[in-house]
Amino acid sequence: MRPMRIPDAFRHPRTIVEAFIILNLGFLAVDVYIAHLTNAFERRPEWAPVIFSIAAPLLLLAANRWSGMFVGWVSLLVGIAGMLYHLQSHFFAEQTIHNLVYTAPFVAPLAYAGLGLLLILNRMTGADTLEWAQWIVFLALGGFGGNLILSLADHAQNGFFNRGEWIPVIAAALACAFLLMLVVRPQDIVLWRATAWVMVVQIIVGTIGFALHLRANMLRPGKTLLDRFLYGAPIFAPLLFANLALLATIGMWAIKRSRAV
Repeated sequence: MRPMRIPDAFRHPRTIVEAFIILNLGFLAVDVYIAHLTNAFERRPEWAPVIFSIAAPLLLLAANRWSGMFVGWVSLLVGIAGMLYHLQSHFFAEQTIHNLVYTAPFVAPLAYAGLGLLLILNRMTGADTLEWAQWIVFLALGGFGGNLILSLADHAQNGFFNRGEWIPVIAAALACAFLLMLVVRPQDIVLWRATAWVMVVQIIVGTIGFALHLRANMLRPGKTLLDRFLYGAPIFAPLLFANLALLATIGMWAIKRSRAV
């Protein structure tokens, strides 16, 4: 029996990034829907990201350059508008650290902005260039920066009751430091290898965090299982570490390919 052959299209970083974007946009429909269930979609605009996340992957599957650019710019606008909308709940009324921590997660909608920038990059820059690879790593760096803020804000709500809650903060900061250095010095093979191990750590942290959040929600009191997950620890949040590590790894793979071209 012949081994299964990977289609040639999926041997190229550009195609992998495109699949990454489609899967992430589709998954955000589920994630945002669950998040907005906590207030039962009190305001109609809260449906906008859900509808967009359902429609966008279908448009991208058309594999048209202009549909991709359109989805990219709309995704960028949805992300920025969502951030402002979340901040408007408390922070704009009184600019305090308390209101910043206890407002709706203002960084979360920027996931749409990041995916939009990825789409625009994928349509405007040649994927065989070092520049493209550096931009992918830079966008992963931006994602980890957002993850650092989310980890700080979410765990500050209970005053970092468990010391282990500092682990994702440290892990995200470590990822930011190494990815920033890799953007500046992409040809440094020692740094490249060290960053690869840091990404492995991110995947481990994300997987363990997911298991801990799942366990915490299963053990917490609540009338129904749905209530435990709606008002408990955000179940999917830790998986962002693994997700961003995957994106960074694609960029690192592209850096390695650019050396051989």
